[in-house]
Amino acid sequence: MTEDRSAGKTGSYADIGLVLEGGGFRGIYTAAVLDVLQHEKLFFNYAVGVSAGAAYGVSYVSRQYERNLSVNEYVSDKRYCSFRQLIKTGSYFNWDFIYKEIPLHIVPFDYEAFNSSSTHMQVGLTNCMTGQAEYKTMKGSSPDRFSDLLTATSSLPFISRMKLLDNQYYLDGGISDPIPVKQAFSAGVKRAIVILTRDSTYRKRKPRWTAILKLAYCRYPELVRVFIARDEIYNRTLDDLNRLEADGRVFIIRPGQPLPVSRLENNPAALKKAYDVAVRDTNRVMMQLKAWINKR
Repeated sequence: MTEDRSAGKTGSYADIGLVLEGGGFRGIYTAAVLDVLQHEKLFFNYAVGVSAGAAYGVSYVSRQYERNLSVNEYVSDKRYCSFRQLIKTGSYFNWDFIYKEIPLHIVPFDYEAFNSSSTHMQVGLTNCMTGQAEYKTMKGSSPDRFSDLLTATSSLPFISRMKLLDNQYYLDGGISDPIPVKQAFSAGVKRAIVILTRDSTYRKRKPRWTAILKLAYCRYPELVRVFIARDEIYNRTLDDLNRLEADGRVFIIRPGQPLPVSRLENNPAALKKAYDVAVRDTNRVMMQLKAWINKR
């Protein structure tokens, strides 16, 4: 792929892609990094995200600067998520409120702008029957389909029900491919900006509650297998990223130290602090990032 010369002032680069890790509400870090990229008019023609990375990433594609901050004001709303919701419906998150009510009526999402954006976006899902990662193209032409894809990639085991989509059941895309950098290269990009929500010291530990997992998902042995291997998959991907970074093929943006928010953190003020940390982190590396982008 070559640089999109027609992009001109928009700063769009056809040979560079964005890779967006998940992490639940830690994804507010990703939202902030993407806002800084928008502010700097750095737009790229391809993005792939899983889970929260996809959920926060769509507003970058639609060029809605700081939209995620506006949505952040509602994360403590009982309609957004609650254990009562989990008991009542089988899902901790109210997907209809998050991916339908909010974008259609409360903090409007610009589906038309998404559809006409120069950034092509894919979302990663985990097929419950095969345990394999699958990638679907996001389009703004159908808000219902849009909602279904974001629901599927965000549905965590135990606290979410499986999402039926295209006659298959899916769960969180981060289970099978937590940092989809290989998918970005498979899609044709030559280099990738990888936005992580964990600091450089982090390594994933072996999952707990495997016995409960095997019982709860006994009809989906391949899903169980890949979930149990999550630590190996994740840590191997980090090793790959280190090599790719040394080769100049990826530029990694991640927290300088562990974020003081958890996957299920739903305190808007705490998340805003994490957002501000990400803005500072990204501005701190902006000169290096631009030099890397313009390197041939």
